[in-house]
Amino acid sequence: MRRLQTVILSLCALGGAAALLPASALAAGGEEELTFEADEAEEIGKTSPPSKTLEIAKKFYDKEDYHSSSIEFFKVIKGETKDSESNRQRAEFFLGKTLYQMQYYAASLAYFDRIVEHGPSHKFYRKTLVWLAALAKVLPESAGILEKIGKYSREDLEDKDLDSVRSELYYYLGRYYFREGNLEEAISLFKSVPEEAKEWFVKAKFFEGITWVLMPNGQEAVGAFKDILVIANTPSKRAQYNPEEMTEYEELANLSMARVFYSTKQFETSIKYYEKIPQNSPDWLNSLFEASWAYFQIKRNSKALGNIHTLNAPYFENEFFPESVVLKAVMYFQYCRYDSALEAVSEYRSVYAPIRDDLRKVVKEHSDDNSEFYRYARKIRDGVGAMPDRVARLAKTALTDRQLLKTWAFVEELDREIKQYDRADKAWKTTAIAAEVLQEISVQKSLAEETAGGLARERLKRLITELTELSRDATTVRVAVLEARKGQIAAEYKKQLISADIRQERILVDDEHQTWSFNGEYWKDELGFYRFRIASQCPRK
Repeated sequence: MRRLQTVILSLCALGGAAALLPASALAAGGEEELTFEADEAEEIGKTSPPSKTLEIAKKFYDKEDYHSSSIEFFKVIKGETKDSESNRQRAEFFLGKTLYQMQYYAASLAYFDRIVEHGPSHKFYRKTLVWLAALAKVLPESAGILEKIGKYSREDLEDKDLDSVRSELYYYLGRYYFREGNLEEAISLFKSVPEEAKEWFVKAKFFEGITWVLMPNGQEAVGAFKDILVIANTPSKRAQYNPEEMTEYEELANLSMARVFYSTKQFETSIKYYEKIPQNSPDWLNSLFEASWAYFQIKRNSKALGNIHTLNAPYFENEFFPESVVLKAVMYFQYCRYDSALEAVSEYRSVYAPIRDDLRKVVKEHSDDNSEFYRYARKIRDGVGAMPDRVARLAKTALTDRQLLKTWAFVEELDREIKQYDRADKAWKTTAIAAEVLQEISVQKSLAEETAGGLARERLKRLITELTELSRDATTVRVAVLEARKGQIAAEYKKQLISADIRQERILVDDEHQTWSFNGEYWKDELGFYRFRIASQCPRK
């Protein structure tokens, strides 16, 4: 079952959507103290006092004149003053904060990255974690923040200055170890997030569950997902969370539970959780399709075929489930309904084979320049690409992969920062720090476009591979049907008795539902409730 084999991978790419904060927004857990702290003052006394330039820069910062403060901090960093190494490190840290407040988040990250690369000997090494956590809230994950937080040790997170952001740092460092394949350390960090940390607890529990799936340990995975569902189903607890975010993680927990139970062949339980996904969820259609496999496994094919019928409703013309057509052919074959099985095979060939061939041409005709392919992929996503409508719609679904969307989001953020730079004060744009900011944003945008283009190309190639494999599956079904038909013809020729088992699967209706015959017209309130009356035509043994 190809689709369910990849769903966990898609979940692994899950990340919260970034939301831009206003320039006055504080770092997670509170603003870094803006005056020189006592221990810093003591160190200054041991070395040398700050230069007038550094003092002026700090005053500008305190007055929220960030353009002016950025100019003065940059002079210190570039050695235009006689400040000590300790003071230059302070200027570097404050310039990172200044750029954050100016909403040049990518450039801010670049300065904090210098501190991270410098290592523990930098006097602001651990304090930088506060600002990395703040940037993680406004920059997409593809900006590389997890890799920077991953440079820190568990011990670094225990610093008393990080009390207000420790829970989210546990989560981010756990995500880093998860991506690196250090699953045991990832689980340890996810478990360290306390329930009172609210949103971070739910996020950590979700990834803890996914990590247990990969271990694999289904029982522990179910336990982690259930912790989320307990909160979601306890009104007093749920009320303490952001409603939209809680709904998202409740649905993800139910979907993940369904997949865990499917993988352990507990199909009835799996179906129970699939059916908890509401129709207004972005995962509803996926849940219907995946549930159809579970119904198929327990021979409730009337519901499996009903779900597939829903997927083909005109309301979902921009959604594609090519594997469902092959599954339909397999079910008809098992009922010895050979004509219907061959019709399904023909449906797959007529619809998806041409799309696959057109996608091959698209990938082949474009150069290996990933930046150029990114721009082409964006046209597909925005519906302005020059390709047949059905091909464009299927390609678009392949380009909505969560990881790819996060990479595109980073390009869009860099676009925003460049536009902000274009609107900036002309006098500031003539300064050295402004030139460096523009260069940093431009370089990062170029790299992000190349990464996004490479991922888009890989997604389309993967789609082509999947369609090719499904085409082979469809051919296998067709061959099996033709061979079975030959067997029947031979039996009839020999005048052997062949009788059809006409028993139908019972369709039970409770007091809250009614049955209506489908007349070719789809109604929204019927979606997800279709059943097929299907009887076996196989010979009795």
